[in-house]
Amino acid sequence: MVTIQDVAKEAGVSPMTVSNVINDHPNVRSTTRAKVLEAIARLGYTVNVAARNLRRGRTGTIGLAVPEVDRPYNGQLAAEIIKAAADQQLRVVLEQTGASRENELDALAMSRNRLYDGLILSTVGMGQADTDLFRLDYPVVLLGERIFEGPVDHVAMPNVDGARAATAHLIENGCRRVAILYGPPSDEIDMSSLRFTGYQQALAEAGLDVHPELVVHLDEFTMRSGARAVRSLVRGGAHFDGIFCVTDTVAIGVLRGLADLDIAVPDQVKVIGFDGIDEGSYTVPSLSTVDPDHRAMARVAVDRLVARIAGQTPEGGVKEHVSPFTVVARESTVGRTPGH
Repeated sequence: MVTIQDVAKEAGVSPMTVSNVINDHPNVRSTTRAKVLEAIARLGYTVNVAARNLRRGRTGTIGLAVPEVDRPYNGQLAAEIIKAAADQQLRVVLEQTGASRENELDALAMSRNRLYDGLILSTVGMGQADTDLFRLDYPVVLLGERIFEGPVDHVAMPNVDGARAATAHLIENGCRRVAILYGPPSDEIDMSSLRFTGYQQALAEAGLDVHPELVVHLDEFTMRSGARAVRSLVRGGAHFDGIFCVTDTVAIGVLRGLADLDIAVPDQVKVIGFDGIDEGSYTVPSLSTVDPDHRAMARVAVDRLVARIAGQTPEGGVKEHVSPFTVVARESTVGRTPGH
C-alpha cells in the first residue's frame, strides 16, 4: 500500500507538505502542490477517508438537495453555494429530489449516513405538517421557499414582496389587465401561492380587479407549459396587456408563445418573470424579472450551516433570512433602451 512517505519521497518534499496538499491547506505554493498531486497520481495513492474523518470528526463535505438540477434557477443557485462552500474549505455533494416529499425526507434521513457534515435542503414537497420532522440533531438549513416557521434556520425567497413589485412594475408601465401564470391549486403555502398573494396585493393597491380568466394554473414550471398556456389564453379570447410569470423559465416560454402568435412584446403585451436567471438577459426581447440576490442567499445559507456544524447557536435561536431583491426592467416591459 502506498503511504504518505512514499508520495513525499517521489515528490521530493516532506510528509507534512503532502498532508497539507491532501487537506487543501492554503499556504502551499502552487508549484509544490502540482508536484505532490503528480506524485499522488503516478503512485496511485488514495487517502484513507474513514480514518481521517474519525480523527477530525468532520468530513469537509456538505449536502445540497434541490428539486431539479436541470432548471436554470437551481443550477445558478447551486453554483453560488458551491463557491461559498469552497471559501469555507467545504465540498458540496448535489442531490436531486424531483420536488418529491419522499425524496426530501430521504435527503434528511440519509444525510448523516452519507457522512455529510450538514445539509442545505431546498424543499418543495414538504410543508407545515412536516414541521416536527425538522427537529433534528444534526445541522440543516432550509433554502428557497418560506413554508413554515420551523425549528431550523431558513434562507427564504422574497416571494410575496417580489411578486407584488413585479406586478406593480407592469401596472406602472400601463398594464390594466394583468394575467398570472402560476402553479396548481394547493392547500399548502408554497412559492406559487405566495407569489399569487403578491400579485393580488399589487392589483388591489392599484384598484384593479383579479379577472378569473387571467389566472392560469400550470402543471409544471417549464418553457413548454408557459408557451402552451399563453397560446390557450389568446385562442380562448382572453384580453390582457401584461403577464406575470412566477418563474423566468415559464416567462421565456411565454415570450416564445407570443412570438408564435405574432403578438409584439412589449407593445401589445408586457411580460415579467421571477428568479433573475442569466438566460433572461439573452432572450429576444430581453426578459424583465425579479432578481433575488443569489450570491447573498448562498453565502447566508452556507454561513448558517457552518455555524451550526461548529455547534454555534446564533443569538435569538433559529434564524430566518429573507433575501433582498431588485426588479430588473428589460425590453419585455419597457422596450429597447436608446443606444442599445
